[in-house]
Amino acid sequence: MRNLETAGLLRFDGIKDSVFTAPSLNGFMSLGPQVWRSVADRLAEIHRAGPPEGSIHEVSAVEPVLPFEVADYCDFYASEDHASNIGRILRPGADPLPSAWRHIPLGYHGRAGTVFASGTPVRRPHGVIDTPDGLTFAPSRRLDVEVELGYVVGAGVDPGRPLAVEEAEGHLFGLVILNDWSARDIQAFEYQPLGPFLGKSFATSVSAWVVPMWIIAAHATDGPEQGGEVPVHLSCPQPRAYDLSLELSLNGTVISRPQARSLHWSPAQLLAHLTSNGARLRTGDLLATGTVSGPEPESWGSLMEITWGGRDPIPLADGQKRTWIEDGDTVSIRGWCGAQKVVSVGEVEATVTS
Repeated sequence: MRNLETAGLLRFDGIKDSVFTAPSLNGFMSLGPQVWRSVADRLAEIHRAGPPEGSIHEVSAVEPVLPFEVADYCDFYASEDHASNIGRILRPGADPLPSAWRHIPLGYHGRAGTVFASGTPVRRPHGVIDTPDGLTFAPSRRLDVEVELGYVVGAGVDPGRPLAVEEAEGHLFGLVILNDWSARDIQAFEYQPLGPFLGKSFATSVSAWVVPMWIIAAHATDGPEQGGEVPVHLSCPQPRAYDLSLELSLNGTVISRPQARSLHWSPAQLLAHLTSNGARLRTGDLLATGTVSGPEPESWGSLMEITWGGRDPIPLADGQKRTWIEDGDTVSIRGWCGAQKVVSVGEVEATVTS
């Protein structure tokens, strides 16, 4: 972008040149949808005409960095199949879904400071674990991954101004692939009654590219039916989902292929609910969907589900088996628009260290 700006190819009335040469996308994202599209159209023109020398780089030659400054981070629980699976594993014989799940998007606030770009190693977390021999402070033995999407907020809103569902999506700049690392044994001891804390706050990995929502929108599809259980501030004729195909690999072996079109809550509903109490929305806010899982085992997005709580080990191509992530393991999540993988929406990869 710096070369394009220097060549005078990215000049717009009312837009400072610095937004194109800044170390993050935040300044650009704050300018809103009209500017985003104008710049995108201009970049398309430049590409068709032939960009100046030095403005195109091989992806392999670029060091990935976090593409935006994360303001706040919120993780939701938008997949009914995932929520139901976790309920069956942890509460067999009881209603697998929390009582509020079908009425409002459930979520928790995470740690913006521990969101890392793809390629950043993840250090195994330590925590308090309840073992048969009593409590111990030790490295997690049940380290898990979660296949998720992350929606990045562009234009924010002031405190006290709830967003309607119809306008909410216009505040989303783009999408990243997200891995919500989870220490299940640490989480199990701490999460009642306030939910995840140290079991999830140590690392969240995201892809190094933000794919604009206007590209994702071309693959919009009908979301799951929600019936009459949704409150008025979240009501819409048919919630939007996206036809995105995801792929989870462990040490090069594909172990799951979740489909994002199965998510129960749309990104517009997540954003509308987050602001419904008057909470402020800032440029760079990151909203994760929660684990993307489908109805079949091959579409489940976490080891907690795939191994059914550690009961059923996963065979890998090299002959090894896994129930949880071990030191030295590399986890990759890739995504594409559509079942035919028409457009890549990025990759997030990380290796676990001790």
